[in-house]
Amino acid sequence: MKVIICGAGQVGWQIARHLAGERNDVTVVDSNAELVARATDALDVQGIAGFASYPDVLERAGAADADMIIAATHSDEVNMVTCQVAHSVFSIPRKVARLRSQSYLNAIYSDLYRRDHMPIDVVISPEREVAEAALRRLSAPAAFDIQSFLDGRAQLIGISLDDDCPVLNTPLRQLTDLFSTLRAIVVGVRREGRLFAPGAGDQLFAGDQIYLFCHAEDMNRALEIFGKTMRKQERVVIVGGGNVGLAVAEALERRVKRVHAKVIERSRPVAERAADRLERTIVLLGDGLDAELLAEAGIERADAVLAVTDDDRTNILACVRAKARGCGLAICLINDPTLAPLMEPLDIDAYINPRATTVSSILRHIRHGRVRAVYSIGDAEAEVIEAEVMSTSPIAGQQIRDVDFPEGVLVGVIRKGEQILRPTGATRIDEGDIITIFAMAADVPEVERLLQVSIDFF
Repeated sequence: MKVIICGAGQVGWQIARHLAGERNDVTVVDSNAELVARATDALDVQGIAGFASYPDVLERAGAADADMIIAATHSDEVNMVTCQVAHSVFSIPRKVARLRSQSYLNAIYSDLYRRDHMPIDVVISPEREVAEAALRRLSAPAAFDIQSFLDGRAQLIGISLDDDCPVLNTPLRQLTDLFSTLRAIVVGVRREGRLFAPGAGDQLFAGDQIYLFCHAEDMNRALEIFGKTMRKQERVVIVGGGNVGLAVAEALERRVKRVHAKVIERSRPVAERAADRLERTIVLLGDGLDAELLAEAGIERADAVLAVTDDDRTNILACVRAKARGCGLAICLINDPTLAPLMEPLDIDAYINPRATTVSSILRHIRHGRVRAVYSIGDAEAEVIEAEVMSTSPIAGQQIRDVDFPEGVLVGVIRKGEQILRPTGATRIDEGDIITIFAMAADVPEVERLLQVSIDFF
């Protein structure tokens, strides 16, 4: 497949790395020649320096016979015009645009993106993706990562194992025997910085970070088995009242179970906008690092603090100060992925990387129609793929034990009809089943071959 990626920043670079690694014909376009050079030097891609919305630049990028264009520059307007030019001049079939401004995303203006108006097939909103990720973190405070699959009926949960975890030093096959009715399976383990797919004989140790697939109904029980308790989130302090903080506060207000939220915002215009939009949430004007203001927000009694300003250092320090004052859970937004290793030593419970959430969202929308969802783990170290099994797939009609899966691949959960199953070696994979697979990055092409979804994405 021939893909043009407009914007060679972190998001564009990660998408280019994914698609180029799967042997697609990728061209990266950016007005910054240094970013283009970085991409072409590190990746198997072509590069064009120029403005993505210019027809002659797109022509040099090969738009005449491109299958897809992904517009992920820093400018909403450039992304929109790029998609319009791609449609009107070059008839590119599939157009994806990243849009940040909430005005462009208002539901009442959704007709704007019809093919006879502004022809964009998929609109990605980083702020909305981050807000949804934050809400998922709040829904499972014991987890550092959580993602829904199978229409919300299965969850991928990331949890850190402590010394008091009751199942340490136990081979995973024994866990299956001990908890035979638990619809859950460990699919990934990060130990001493290295992520791997565990075997049945592997044990878990204190300090491990594990990725656990489980049925949504069994999530609380699974967390208890691994030494985690579910805490009610009744009081939440949000540091940052911009698009992300406002979206989270509005979502908390809509919940049936009342959540008392307070927002701290240092910009008066932003704080006033938030106060106008929110009905029950208190908005405080000031610095989220101010100890007196945090005390006024009730940080000592808060169940969670969510720091989502546009400054990584402010978010980190706000979380550290909140935890020092007795807040039970700290969730931090960080744009710089190199800061992630600091989270554990600083006692920050979970972090959200907006670039990673945006990359996962774009991948989810551009895969072949039979691939229903994709979630990128870590620094693109692994993927979780949800796909429908086709009749032509090599795995159709086979038991899992007979499928030649690579060593870095594990099946998470399977949906047969309306039934959600924990897979065993004897589980038969049939046409029409929905299967979720954890795969290390190097093994993704082989997984796509087994699912018969390689090359074509739409």
